[in-house]
Amino acid sequence: MENFCIVDGHCDSLIHFVNGERTLQDPSQGGHWDTQRAKLAGISLQFMAAYIEEMYKPVMATWRGLQLIEGAHRFIADYPDQVFLVLGKQELQQIPDPARIGILLSVEGGEILGENLFMLDIIYKLGVRALGLTWNQRNALADGIGEFKTQSRLTNLGQDVVLHMNKLGMLIDVSHLNEAGFWHVLELSKAPIAATHSCAQALCSHPRNLSDQQLRALGKHKGVVGVNFYPQFLRETSRTRREDVVRHICHIAEVAGVETVGLGSDFDGINEVPEGLEHVGDYSGLLEDLIKVGFSTREIEQISSQNFMRLLTDVLK
Repeated sequence: MENFCIVDGHCDSLIHFVNGERTLQDPSQGGHWDTQRAKLAGISLQFMAAYIEEMYKPVMATWRGLQLIEGAHRFIADYPDQVFLVLGKQELQQIPDPARIGILLSVEGGEILGENLFMLDIIYKLGVRALGLTWNQRNALADGIGEFKTQSRLTNLGQDVVLHMNKLGMLIDVSHLNEAGFWHVLELSKAPIAATHSCAQALCSHPRNLSDQQLRALGKHKGVVGVNFYPQFLRETSRTRREDVVRHICHIAEVAGVETVGLGSDFDGINEVPEGLEHVGDYSGLLEDLIKVGFSTREIEQISSQNFMRLLTDVLK
């Protein structure tokens, strides 16, 4: 099989490093993601999320977010021969690097900002290039998908954050955002956006998934959906397999165009995985499945890396 470069739009492995549980270098330490298996699988760029756990919200959210960001810098400094930080177009041009994996630092949840727009400038200066406006709950920017009764759009601060992210050159991530907020972001943003780790609602009705209408709108605005590997987002009943991920990729490509589909594993942020996608080293099997269902080499290149690379080239400075 041809060697494909892979961009993965979301993993939560950073917490394991910051908590001292794993070095993210050695597969024998467990977990879904490490540099050794990622390099062998062809990962050229990994979105690495700073996920702020619920126990820190709301009072300690900024503190925990900054601790995770510091941990990401420590990880990159500890292994400069393995990974490098992607800050803008200059670093994107280095991908794929034959020896190192690019790391794009994201924050999962606008709680890190508190109620202060200036915090966006601070985390940008600290190297953050993507921000998920919410996790599942409400914050000062918007409502997450867990606030399903409100149907609320973005707050005034949330609107300011979207516009300022456009100005800075940061990728807006709408995974976890409620539907009203999703449409509000599309109204406001002058740059394309992403749902870095979501699936198709038509195949599984979980509220974290996107409707066909949302998928088409993302495609129209040159956005990207990173298909999530979490079984609860893939199928409502029975055991999930790698072929279920393929089903969601096929559906999104059919509904919104192949240029809208990417990969967003959610590795180390999910407590179960599909058969055949137990860890990052299993990516090759997924790409083989895409060949089997009829995607061309060009289309697989788009899905595996080029769609996210095009999006980041459009957004980052």
